[in-house]
Amino acid sequence: MSMSTSTTLEELAADASTCTRCRLANGRTQVVFGTGNPHADAMFIGEGPGYHEDKQGEPFVGAAGQLLTKLLGEIGLAREDVYITNCVRCRPPGNRDPLPDELEACRPYVTGTLDLVQPKVIITLGNFATRVILDRQVSITRVRGQRFEVDGRAVIPTFHPAAILHGGGEAGSQMAAIRADFELIRRIVAEPPPEPVTAGEEQLGLF
Repeated sequence: MSMSTSTTLEELAADASTCTRCRLANGRTQVVFGTGNPHADAMFIGEGPGYHEDKQGEPFVGAAGQLLTKLLGEIGLAREDVYITNCVRCRPPGNRDPLPDELEACRPYVTGTLDLVQPKVIITLGNFATRVILDRQVSITRVRGQRFEVDGRAVIPTFHPAAILHGGGEAGSQMAAIRADFELIRRIVAEPPPEPVTAGEEQLGLF
């Protein structure tokens, strides 16, 4: 089963589990694919697995994951309601930043996951996920809290929870900013789906 023919997240995850497309395969305990609702309205994409994620096989299980769970709870969501993944699925050694070729090697798994989950909104956590999804070099401090559209989906960049913890936690200014971003996420998830356009309405629009 290849990435292009995977029809379920389980098949795509099975394909990823034996991936050797980049050097990160050499040092991993296991591939950390993703977790949550396979039909979620909201998908959160982080940078890459850390030590605890590599050991447990699930993204965002350490301190940053606990903060993410807390922020979700504040807008009435549980981890089980959303889908959580990373832009690289194997832990970079020493938790270093992922390299450009590593991000590119994992891109088919990111796009494959998006195609299968079909979320209404993508939340990019930090610089690397934001650059992968927006496909341009941007700084999270300049674009966080803005709403972008990519392939018909809303994209909301925000700070990575680990950056919040390193920047003062609850007392830091970034915490207020990420809470505002999560309130925007809540509103987007609550938006009604667009009305389907009938053939007659399409023809009227031509005149």
